[in-house]
Amino acid sequence: MKDKRILYVSSEVVPYLPETEISSMSFEAPRMVNKQGGQIRIFMPRFGNINERRHQLHEVIRLSGINLVINDLDMPLIIKVASIPKERIQVYFIDNEEYFKRKATLTDEDGKLFSDNDERAIFFAKGVIETVKKLNWAPDIIHVNGWLASLLPVYLKEYYKDEPLFSESKIVTSIYNQSFDGTLDKTMIDKVRFDNIEESAIEILKTPNFNNLMKIAIDYSDALIEGSNNLPDDLKHYLEESGKPVLEYHSPEEFIEPYTEFYQNKVLS
Repeated sequence: MKDKRILYVSSEVVPYLPETEISSMSFEAPRMVNKQGGQIRIFMPRFGNINERRHQLHEVIRLSGINLVINDLDMPLIIKVASIPKERIQVYFIDNEEYFKRKATLTDEDGKLFSDNDERAIFFAKGVIETVKKLNWAPDIIHVNGWLASLLPVYLKEYYKDEPLFSESKIVTSIYNQSFDGTLDKTMIDKVRFDNIEESAIEILKTPNFNNLMKIAIDYSDALIEGSNNLPDDLKHYLEESGKPVLEYHSPEEFIEPYTEFYQNKVLS
């Protein structure tokens, strides 16, 4: 993977959030590419329960300061950055007072989904892309992890389809079994349509549940990875029927060679 540029977009990354399949692989895969001489960038939300002082986050003024329009409202984009100790890996944090200040990630103390998770997902997708544009850093691969990041593929291929920086980028999405019950806000499809994305492209979001969010990501990705050993049957079948390259599940102890071969032979070839 020497000199290849890979952008990792994830809802969670260790050591900033607790260890899960998503947060672990969102650290291990970039570390692998880093060791192989590739160039990486990691993006995640700056959730309010991330300890900024302990992890030495600081705002990057030159990248902050633009407004993203979410459902006809201007929402300021703040970019913070930190380095993973001992790895020389930089992590960029997408922040906004309204969406990410609360001291939790995706649910309240009772385990109930935040009512604005749909808008947070839109903000995260657009925030990542706008920041990468400001960095003027053209990725060879964009690797998406976690349902909060699931809108990035459709935004990249619809809303940003004429953006030359990403014209050669390939999108890989890992599908995990970290889901949620119920649905996000039922008006989510209208908020995505506000960005001039055709309803026919996102019709499945009329019911914005976990499986349908992942199906949107599958539809707009170039290749797919099974991030969990036991995926819902519906998603497993959807992966098989997608007609796209799919890498079966590999544990954190044995993923390096399969991931490397998949990147090189199925995604970049």
